[in-house]
Amino acid sequence: MPQIIDLTLSVTPGQRGVATESAFTKAEHGWNASTWHLYSHSGTHMDAQVHFAAGPGTIDETSLDSCFGPAWVVKILPCEPRRLLTVADLGDIADRFKPGESLLFHTGWSAHVADATIYRDQMPRISEELARWMVDHQVRLLGVEPPSIADVNDLVEVTLIHEILLAGRINIVEGLTNLDALTSERILFGATPLKLHQSDGSPVRAFAFEGIDPDLLA
Repeated sequence: MPQIIDLTLSVTPGQRGVATESAFTKAEHGWNASTWHLYSHSGTHMDAQVHFAAGPGTIDETSLDSCFGPAWVVKILPCEPRRLLTVADLGDIADRFKPGESLLFHTGWSAHVADATIYRDQMPRISEELARWMVDHQVRLLGVEPPSIADVNDLVEVTLIHEILLAGRINIVEGLTNLDALTSERILFGATPLKLHQSDGSPVRAFAFEGIDPDLLA
């Protein structure tokens, strides 16, 4: 039986850059509605090229067909703090990978989302070697559990890795969760951003299909 597995963190008031307030109420106006103040990189989100000036692309220009496709789930469990992920971590997936496929790194890091000192400050990171390998092999989507692909406290590192991947037209999805619910090594993955005008990024709804052919939309 095919399954859709949600891989998305909830966007919650109180998160960095996120707040909400009531705009209308059923009692006073006849319906409920709220106003959200939303950081473009809150929760599970996608980066656009302009996030690091790696190109002119904005999130509303991201084509939907670049947001779906077959993805390999790379398990790195357990994953020690600040681990630098390399091509060697791909194992034999590196030999089986085909251009246009995607990579999801299952590190278990989303378990630390409530503790910023671990979640943000001790995250596993994508190495320069791995970033350049992904560009050379035309990765479509890169998905990671930490809130960033590189050390947010090291401007040189975080800039370099984002520039390499975004200039290489790889869609970066950060802040994934629930990857332990995936049972297949290769799945159909999707992550759809809001169509925010000329934005540098957007929260996404990320999900995986299991029990169907991952190449359905390839």
